[in-house]
Amino acid sequence: MQRFSKNLSVKATAVVALLVAPMLATAAGDVAQAYKTANVENGKNIFTNGKGEVPACNSCHGAEGLGEDAMGTPRLAGQGFSYIVKQLEDFGSDKRIDTTMAGVMNTNAKGLSAQDRRDIAAYVYNLKQPDKGSNLNDVAQSGQPVGKSYLGKAIVTFGSPERGIPSCYSCHQFNGRGSFPVYPRLASQKYVYLVNQLKKWREGSRANDPMAQMQKVAQKLTDDDIFNVAAFLTNADLTTVGNDRVPHQEVP
Repeated sequence: MQRFSKNLSVKATAVVALLVAPMLATAAGDVAQAYKTANVENGKNIFTNGKGEVPACNSCHGAEGLGEDAMGTPRLAGQGFSYIVKQLEDFGSDKRIDTTMAGVMNTNAKGLSAQDRRDIAAYVYNLKQPDKGSNLNDVAQSGQPVGKSYLGKAIVTFGSPERGIPSCYSCHQFNGRGSFPVYPRLASQKYVYLVNQLKKWREGSRANDPMAQMQKVAQKLTDDDIFNVAAFLTNADLTTVGNDRVPHQEVP
């Protein structure tokens, strides 16, 4: 029975891969064209100074786009261009509701044009990707429960076939370094943000994922699973021992 369950999980993963592959190919062409039309300088100006009633992005995400655990805001630096564009579009259309900052992102996104969103996305994509995310000692001292990184690594790398949980690797690549244009980078993401988003996927208060993939996975995660996965990903290495080169992704 256990072997049957594992085989079924492998087959299910293969089916998902076949369904997603055409989406990746189509998205890649669209994203490449959108990226070419982006104005990085305008994105930097909005990120730094805001636009009209839209405040500067750095007021919540930090001057270098690294996010804040205390505020629950994510790291944007080095994140996929298309992912950021999609999130801003989803906030603007209320497909994604900002429950972290009481709807601030929904209001802000509505104040940006489609071009502004592409410009901001291009700017943060080109910000330096940090080596590490959160200081877990500081997070623990703030009163947040912190998981065990080595247990999180097991789920990220192998999943939990007996519980029907696929590896994070299967979509987000090695240690969550991202598979653009569809799957965002998770490595070096802020711990608190990772925990909060996994819980939101699980409860359904966030539901803007392709084919409901994250919702289905998160529904099978316990609180401890979430703490452990976040503890590993926030400081996960982008490269393997002896190979310091992160594979280049042609389309951001």
